[in-house]
Amino acid sequence: MTDTPNRPLIAGISAGLLLLAAAGTMATRSPAVAPAPRVEPGPIARAPAAAKDPAEPGQTATAIFAGGCFWGVQGVYQHVDGVKSAVSGYSGGNAQSADYETVGTGSTGHAEAVKVTYDPRRVSYGTLLRIFFAVVADPTTLNRQGPDRGTQYRTAIFPTTPQQKVVAEAYVAQLGAAKLWKAPIVTKVERYRGFYPAEKYHQDFLVRKPDYPYIVYNDLPKVEALRVAFPNHYRKQAVTVYPVG
Repeated sequence: MTDTPNRPLIAGISAGLLLLAAAGTMATRSPAVAPAPRVEPGPIARAPAAAKDPAEPGQTATAIFAGGCFWGVQGVYQHVDGVKSAVSGYSGGNAQSADYETVGTGSTGHAEAVKVTYDPRRVSYGTLLRIFFAVVADPTTLNRQGPDRGTQYRTAIFPTTPQQKVVAEAYVAQLGAAKLWKAPIVTKVERYRGFYPAEKYHQDFLVRKPDYPYIVYNDLPKVEALRVAFPNHYRKQAVTVYPVG
């Protein structure tokens, strides 16, 4: 795999090869312009609206979410109406260790994360949290999402303001009391230590390569789940870090 040589894709590759075989010539299309294959929505948790969700001041706010491989997390939030940008990167460790190869060792404290810049007048922080728990990540699996294993694939929320911390902690408690999942929630609200953008080849990966096997099997269902579960917050045209075409 030339794009990400260390990502454990055994499950994604196996299922993806089956999808590619069924699609015939899909793999021969240019990845920058290939139309996304038709997929069924992934799991949708019936996460309620946040009981505590006060308005944030200003026209721009920033949220940081870690939910496994950042390709899918970024891909979902790029389709949320009110989001101005979604950037893949690393959060939880220091600047010196914030590169893909080093983070991949699982020893840096970093999680693959996404920095979401949004207009709080159009979409609230509580709504972004709700989307995270409903369609982005399974909050009950420790240091694991789909085929990916390691602390860098943990689910975590990194509040960037004291108000976000209060809202995030209250929402995790609210979900825990609702017992939506059979297993307990292991997602942590962690102290924000900074965000470091990932390498350029990771940015807009889902948008650029919708027929990539890992994306087809693991991430496109999350975007489709967003469309189904949050029709009033879904937008068809993704906002991207770089021009795509």
